[in-house]
Amino acid sequence: MEVSGLDFRYDNGYKVFENINIKVERGKFASIVGPSGVGKSTLLRLFGSFLKPEHGEVLLHGKPVLRPTPLISMVHQSIVTFPWMTAEENVMLSLKTKGYPRAKCEEIAQKSLDMVGLQGFENLYPKEMSGGMRQRVSVARSLAAEPKVLLMDEPFAHLDELTAEGLRQDIYNILFNPESSLECVIMVSHNLTEVVELSDQIFVLNNNPATVVGHLEIDMKRPRSSRDPVFDNYLDQLYAMLTKKKGGTR
Repeated sequence: MEVSGLDFRYDNGYKVFENINIKVERGKFASIVGPSGVGKSTLLRLFGSFLKPEHGEVLLHGKPVLRPTPLISMVHQSIVTFPWMTAEENVMLSLKTKGYPRAKCEEIAQKSLDMVGLQGFENLYPKEMSGGMRQRVSVARSLAAEPKVLLMDEPFAHLDELTAEGLRQDIYNILFNPESSLECVIMVSHNLTEVVELSDQIFVLNNNPATVVGHLEIDMKRPRSSRDPVFDNYLDQLYAMLTKKKGGTR
C-alpha cells in the first residue's frame, strides 16, 4: 500500500501535509512517528480514505482507493467494544455487510477470537474483560472482515504498561498468522520503543506542513530486546530524525 504526492489541508485552510510519499511492502509492519500534533492520526485516516487528500493518491495493489473499503480496516486508540454485546457479538459486527448466515458469522468470529488468544472467552461481556482482552476483541473484529491492510492508531495507548507489553509481544504473530488475510500493517505511535520492537519500516514526519523527514528499516530478529545495543542504535537514529529541523539544524 502507498500514498503518493499527498497534500492535505483542513477546511479552515491549515495545510497539514505536503508531498507525502510512503510505500509499505507486502508482509511488512510499518510505523509512522512524529511530534505531537504533526498529523499522524490524520495521515492514517487518509490511508483508509476516511478523509480525502487535496492532491495525491492512495493506492492499494497499485490501484487508487477512492472510498472506505473492507480491504482496509482500523483499530482505534480508544478501546471500542459495545458493553451490551459479548466478545463474539462484538466481532460479528464487522460481518454485518457481508450477508452471511448467522452460523457462518459465529464460525468466523470464533476463528478470529482464537487467533488473538481469546478462545473460551467468546461469551464474556466487556465489563468482564481486562483492557488488554478488550483490545484483542477490537483486533479480532478487524481481522474477521478479512482486510488486506490493518491501520492501528496508538493501539496500546490506553493500556497499562505491563498489559501493553504482553500484547506487543503477541501482536506481530497474531497479525501475520498464516490464517490471516493481512498483507501489511501501518501503525501510528508516539512510543519509540514499541515502534522499534514491532516495525520493519518506520517513517518519520516533521515540519509544518509535515513532510517525511526520515525512513528507517529495522533489521533485527524477533523477539527484540530493548537491552540489545542494536536496538539502542535504532532508537538513537529515530531521535536524531525527530529533532532535525528544516535546514539541517536542531
